Amino acid sequence: MEEQRIAKTHKLVVNNRKTAMVTGVLDVLSFDLNEILLETEQGMLMVKGTDLHVNRLTVEKGEVDLSGNIDSIAYSNVSQAGKSGENFLSKLFK
Repeated sequence: MEEQRIAKTHKLVVNNRKTAMVTGVLDVLSFDLNEILLETEQGMLMVKGTDLHVNRLTVEKGEVDLSGNIDSIAYSNVSQAGKSGENFLSKLFK
């Protein structure tokens, strides 16, 4: 029998481009005032903006609360940064 792959739960809620709540987070790879890079159940998630902050991180539940001025949100199909290493990160930061 063919094994079915079940996608894990991931949710992104943005309120007025000022706050965001993300579930299904596996790891916070990097963050600063202008960019936050998260590894989620659905791939890499990059949030760009100004004055960005990680207000709450619950590793056990895989939840992250963000605040700041959110300008863009982008997903990548790469699920683990370690698999593609610097090549993936160099593409993201160009």
